[in-house]
Amino acid sequence: MAASRNRLSADLPARVGSFLAARLAPDERLAVGLSGGCDSVVLLHLLTRLGFAGRLEAIHVHHGLSPNADAWGQFCADYCARLDVPLVIRHVCVDTASGQGLEAAARKARYEVFAEMSADCLLLGHHRGDQAETVLFNLLRGSGVTGAAGMPAERQFGRLHLLRPLLDSSRPEIEAYATSAGLAWIDDESNADISLTRNFLRHKAMTSLTMRFPSAEASLAQAAANFGEAAGLLDELAELDWQRIREGGAARMSETRMLSLPRLKNLLRYRLRILGWQVPVATRLDEFARQLRSAAPDRHPELLLPGGKMWVGRGLLHWMSEK
Repeated sequence: MAASRNRLSADLPARVGSFLAARLAPDERLAVGLSGGCDSVVLLHLLTRLGFAGRLEAIHVHHGLSPNADAWGQFCADYCARLDVPLVIRHVCVDTASGQGLEAAARKARYEVFAEMSADCLLLGHHRGDQAETVLFNLLRGSGVTGAAGMPAERQFGRLHLLRPLLDSSRPEIEAYATSAGLAWIDDESNADISLTRNFLRHKAMTSLTMRFPSAEASLAQAAANFGEAAGLLDELAELDWQRIREGGAARMSETRMLSLPRLKNLLRYRLRILGWQVPVATRLDEFARQLRSAAPDRHPELLLPGGKMWVGRGLLHWMSEK
């Protein structure tokens, strides 16, 4: 077992190097989200060993949710100093009263910081176990194909090129690399709190599933890849529909209402994702799509969303941003 882990940890730099070589432009400026946990510590170490140090910085988001948050920031500062990598520390105020839940609110605050970075590419340390938990979480929420696809290894995040180079790697092999390289990392005490949904899935649900199905993590990650392919095909269909019915930044209602209900909902979800708006829950989107297909010419259905509104006027379906 030890020999197997050593081999896997030795393979990790080569796999990450191949992943990045296929996706990075030579002049892209890189930033790593550095929490101080094992995954991000290993990712930053790998990037310096692969020759990216000259165009690399790390960013640590100080959420202020733990009494140890200051110590974690100092750990990251010391680690980056040893690697000679610039570090940016950003303090955020997590909106615990937003109704989203603590995990979602912290994630929202974190990604708002990421969106403001000056780098071209953001690299995050999510691994295969994180992917399996994400798929399971999304399925339990009743998500569709896009949610079942979990986290993509590569996507556009605003103007940032977002990459997850460790997404095909397991936590044990990441820890094996850290141990072999003599790396230290921090453990967030909240990771043991099973009142938080993801921790419950990790420590209870996934543990039970793996006892019954030893390859559960790998199978869920593979399912995510399969769903990702299906989601890509649905996006291609939506883009074809959009090009056929668009008029500037709007859609002609005469042709929009001719789409089948599933095809119309697919188009609406696609346009909202392209615009960077939050896709509403299925029941709201379903009702709006039905209104679009059945509304008389003198009716003007609209759907208000956090990012703006979709509304019908003068025979066109419009997307109006609130900004």
